[in-house]
Amino acid sequence: MTIAETYRQFAAREASGESPTYERLAYAVSRDDEVLALLAGLPPAKRQPNLLFAVVRLLGGPVDDPAAFHDFAVAHWSTVAAQMRARATQTNEAGRCAALLPVLAALPQPLALLDVGASAGLCLYPDRYAYRYGDHAVGSGTPVLGCAATGTPLPAVPPQVVWRAGLDLNPLDVTEPTDVAWLEALVWPEHTHRRARLRDAVTVARADPPLLVRGDLLDDLPALAAKAPADATLVVFHTSVLYQVPAAPRDRFVETVRALPGHWISVESPDVLGFDNLPAPPDEAFHNVLALDGRPLAWVRGHGQSITWFG
Repeated sequence: MTIAETYRQFAAREASGESPTYERLAYAVSRDDEVLALLAGLPPAKRQPNLLFAVVRLLGGPVDDPAAFHDFAVAHWSTVAAQMRARATQTNEAGRCAALLPVLAALPQPLALLDVGASAGLCLYPDRYAYRYGDHAVGSGTPVLGCAATGTPLPAVPPQVVWRAGLDLNPLDVTEPTDVAWLEALVWPEHTHRRARLRDAVTVARADPPLLVRGDLLDDLPALAAKAPADATLVVFHTSVLYQVPAAPRDRFVETVRALPGHWISVESPDVLGFDNLPAPPDEAFHNVLALDGRPLAWVRGHGQSITWFG
């Protein structure tokens, strides 16, 4: 897929109906030969729309006007490119816990959670958040995570978590303002509810910071998993992470995680783990696949806004 096609697909499948600003901007970049040529000078994994747009926003550049965006990106490309090389799309969307909750609550309790690609660790607190699946409420407190659920077995109470840890090549610190600023830059412009939810989740994490380890998902996962308490169910999970990992190490990761005790929850694009015979997604919007121990269970939207069960 060309860079232009990547931006067109992002506009049509991810930003459409979610962010008019990013939909308009992604289409504009797909037609912008100068910006496309600059992007071609970056490694393939560093050309993605979310990364480019968030870096420009972090640097104070405009995203609401494609022409102004073009001028800023071109004029400041050396700085933009350096930030894109140094950073990753570490969107730490607490709303994804709404998709994880039905599976987590059904596992033997208590749980020891290990998030691979944890960013700042905000998805390690599914027991501390509140949930609203239509009229079905679970838990109390803030943030309140809303999720449209179709055919999903919903729990009555949140899971019991006794240990939480995260693994990331570049873990973010919720007590560090520059790290939180990057998390906020990754929230799409119109998503004021997600920005408020992020700030509430950061408050939760600051009160009881998780164990976050800087490391590689292949080399360092077994050692971190070994630190989990033996009397808890180990759950290794990841959400929208493996698309950044090349195929060969991704396959080795799957072998590694399957060899660990406990359970494995994945929430990834349908092509990332190569699932066969998936049912059609509920609509044309982009959906990830929620799977337990390699068995697909549901379609979920990228920020946890819906879950459609088929497992």
